[in-house]
Amino acid sequence: MGSMKAWPSRATEAVRMAAVALGLWLACAVPASAQTVLVKMATLVPDGSSWHLILKETADKWRTLSNGSVTVRLYAGGVAGDDPDVVRKMRLGTLNAGVLTSVGVAEIDKSVYALGVPMMYDSYDELYYVLEKMRPRLESGLEAKGFVVLNWADGGWVHFFAQKPVAVPDDLKAQKLFSWAGDATSVDLWKSAGFNPVPLPSTEVATALQTGLVNALGCPPQVAVISQYYNYAKNMTDLPWQLLLGATVINKTVWDKVPADMKPGLLQAAREAGTRLQAEVRKTGDRDVEAMRKRGLNVVAVDARARDEWRDVAVVAIAGSGTLSVDGTAHVLAAGTLTIVPRGATRSIVAGQDGLRCLTVHRRRGGLGLGDFRHTGVGLQSDT
Repeated sequence: MGSMKAWPSRATEAVRMAAVALGLWLACAVPASAQTVLVKMATLVPDGSSWHLILKETADKWRTLSNGSVTVRLYAGGVAGDDPDVVRKMRLGTLNAGVLTSVGVAEIDKSVYALGVPMMYDSYDELYYVLEKMRPRLESGLEAKGFVVLNWADGGWVHFFAQKPVAVPDDLKAQKLFSWAGDATSVDLWKSAGFNPVPLPSTEVATALQTGLVNALGCPPQVAVISQYYNYAKNMTDLPWQLLLGATVINKTVWDKVPADMKPGLLQAAREAGTRLQAEVRKTGDRDVEAMRKRGLNVVAVDARARDEWRDVAVVAIAGSGTLSVDGTAHVLAAGTLTIVPRGATRSIVAGQDGLRCLTVHRRRGGLGLGDFRHTGVGLQSDT
């Protein structure tokens, strides 16, 4: 009788084990291409904007091209935080991809700052020509750190928007200037040039303008329109400061889960989206400025003499390390860092133990110069 009572229990266990084995076999039998890859992508682009619509269309195209096996979930409008937050969450795995500005890309690899030297480029074509030459090196550097570039795009030319007119640097020095939180290098750079940067998350700029925590910021006209910053900073300096370059990047561990035969099509769709974003920016730039004019924006003219005051010396460290002294204050130079030396300051550069290769940019003295200092203690000194 005891053995008869034990029989149903053993039979049930056997059936359960068989079901588990069958389930495992079926899971293993599913082709890799049929398994779903979820890409959680964050962006500061406002929900419902034309830029956001392009991203949504690209997400839909990815789903179609992959037969539903690659799904993109968009978190728009900064709901996942600003760029430094997004990069941190990508590293933690709570996000997988991001549409980043150069500030966000620099959180991964600061080499991108070589493309953000203020007033170095005169046109979109000029900057994208340089980007194309640098792209293989930039992308390989990012991939070595765990991120794959899907496309490059930009948000347009950065102008200063302020609550009081800004025509020359001294006008801006008198104001509280927004600076990205977490970017200590930029904060130190602005301070060393005599400005008053206030580091904040980019998601708090509108509130900061309303409360007076900041009263000036640099951003493209398109961003000022979309985010309504011009309602609180009604003076725009007519000076293209730098191009707001950016890239869409994805965590390599997630990208590697995408079947190899699907990657070329998805990558092509992403690059087409980048091209569309670039075209959208070029199409709307002047139109957005005119629209803001009609709503009370004051465009502050910058004549040739005033423009010359903005042309400081830019120093970009390309390889190695060293020290840059500006009026007696030392600043560390490391590969990928950008430093702006104020007009009229005395500067000196000394190479570190591993040597230093740096690029200096000065519009009034022949544009570009490449310094290569191979030995410790070797450097240069000059007045700018």
